[in-house]
Amino acid sequence: MAIIIRLDVMLAARKVRSNELARAIGITPSNLSLLKSGKVKGIRFETLDAICSYLDCQPGDILEHVPNQDVPDRANAPLRRAG
Repeated sequence: MAIIIRLDVMLAARKVRSNELARAIGITPSNLSLLKSGKVKGIRFETLDAICSYLDCQPGDILEHVPNQDVPDRANAPLRRAG
């Protein structure tokens, strides 16, 4: 996957425990764990907004794009404009 989730780094920087964040934003600890480990296919903007609000950070502090040159992945290919 070309998107790396750095939520664990931000939690450590803010000295916030996962259970505290999960409770504060209204998701289960297991869903937060899946998000932290990168085992999810997506995140709702509402959830991302709640995380950023609680941790006082920007989405870019949590999500990082890392190009994957080794394995071609059509899902992550640039969009082509019709024209």
